[in-house]
Amino acid sequence: MVSRVAWARVVVGGEVAGEIGPGLLVLVGVAEGDGGAEAGWLADKVATLRVFDDEAGRMNRSLADAGGGALVVSQFTLYGDARRGRRPSYLAAARPERAAPLVDAVAAALAAAGVPVAQGRFGAHMRVESAGDGPVTVLLDSEKGF
Repeated sequence: MVSRVAWARVVVGGEVAGEIGPGLLVLVGVAEGDGGAEAGWLADKVATLRVFDDEAGRMNRSLADAGGGALVVSQFTLYGDARRGRRPSYLAAARPERAAPLVDAVAAALAAAGVPVAQGRFGAHMRVESAGDGPVTVLLDSEKGF
């Protein structure tokens, strides 16, 4: 899930682990079966997604065009399935040892594309703070994107 923000930061243990000014807050959920291709697809989509206003006020500019940053935060709870019962099941989420390198791969690919990147801390209890800009929030699903 990607949200356009005026600013965003992640606080871990009372310290700022990562922060950006205007840009995109990128919550990355990794599913069982995801790999490098999905991480690359997501990074490319985030870098080129046209959700920033142009001179006419239309969402026609990408993160690269707008000169914004990306705050990449792992979020396994995106795969919470609450269709049955009261407690979500996270069986569809990848195990941490598989997910952590893929979240890092998304951040690295964004940086390689010239986007300033900050990250949360994988596996830590994080307080994610942001000021939504719009609000503009888009769900990006590599399963539906290929």
